[in-house]
Amino acid sequence: MKVTVQQQQLAHGVAVVARAVTSRSTLPVLSNILIKTDEGRLRLSATNLELGISAWIGGSVTEEGAITVPARTFADLVNNLPNDSVTLTVDGHTQTLNVKCGTLNTDIKGISAEEFPPMPAPDMDTAIPLNVANFKEMIQQVVFAASTEDTRPNLTGVHMTFEGDNLVMAATDGYRISITQNAVAQKPTQKLDALIPARALSELARVAVNGDETLLMAFPPGRGQVIFHLTDVELVSQLIEGNFPNYQAIVPQSFKTRTVLSTAGLLKACRQTEIIAREGNYVAKIDIQPENGGSQASQMQISAASEQTGTSEVIVDASVDGSPLLISFNIRYLREALEVIRTANVLIETNAANTPGMIRPVGDDSFKHIIMPMNISR
Repeated sequence: MKVTVQQQQLAHGVAVVARAVTSRSTLPVLSNILIKTDEGRLRLSATNLELGISAWIGGSVTEEGAITVPARTFADLVNNLPNDSVTLTVDGHTQTLNVKCGTLNTDIKGISAEEFPPMPAPDMDTAIPLNVANFKEMIQQVVFAASTEDTRPNLTGVHMTFEGDNLVMAATDGYRISITQNAVAQKPTQKLDALIPARALSELARVAVNGDETLLMAFPPGRGQVIFHLTDVELVSQLIEGNFPNYQAIVPQSFKTRTVLSTAGLLKACRQTEIIAREGNYVAKIDIQPENGGSQASQMQISAASEQTGTSEVIVDASVDGSPLLISFNIRYLREALEVIRTANVLIETNAANTPGMIRPVGDDSFKHIIMPMNISR
């Protein structure tokens, strides 16, 4: 193999795929990046057997070929090269990659590309086209609510299905549920009920940088995988086996109190309160007070206390319709939900101190977030 590429493009490609590299595998090749010519372009790939990422970059291909080289060594070298053309040459007899750039001439010992796990080729005929910008926003609205504990693998993923013409995505860690939906131009020919690792979707949102591009999502039959294909990037992930909770049964259907607040104002108040609350398991008391006969305007008071740090209290202007309520939420959960809401105002709907509350943007029914209350003494 002999290929000449630009350093900046090579460095970007390496950065895209490097997050799929594992350093804990008993298979040395999984610590490597596959470098391979592919139809006039250079393909870089990495996988940990659960997640695989490939990136294509343009260049001048003189000889076809492939090799795998240690990801850390190759990434450090590429990032420290001058902004110039880089020539990569493979010696198939010694399985060595020669890197030339400017005055630098380096040989890296590699492993045969034949030992690298094969990356599946998606069937684009059955793929579902998605708008990158819309899908990235959907990802950001749910992945933060997925569990990070491996003890319940089915909660570490994002559930994906279709309801009518809408793609619906949901994630929960058992204490909160984030649900988002968006209309798509083309529904799948078969029923979709998939549980995709939240980490895979987070990586997809990281590498899908062109918001105007069309993303193709494919589920190869019988493989338990999902493939996301872009022009220059492809991500493949194993699906999570197991059942996702019936979250629709938990979503409250009616509420006694509806509180409308400025999204920015409430987010600022949550961030201020969290400084104290994080030392006390993130517990914050939310005191919702409707207008009191004209003597007091409706408001929400957020307070937190920690024996180690101190106390905090902040009042946020609000429009309250319904009964007063004192309820406790995890302030970090509330803050993270607010950070993905784009509308100027937000609606918090509640019933009682021991029942879930729902947060959703005013004027946008595509997103809702349910938070379980925290049981504490008053």
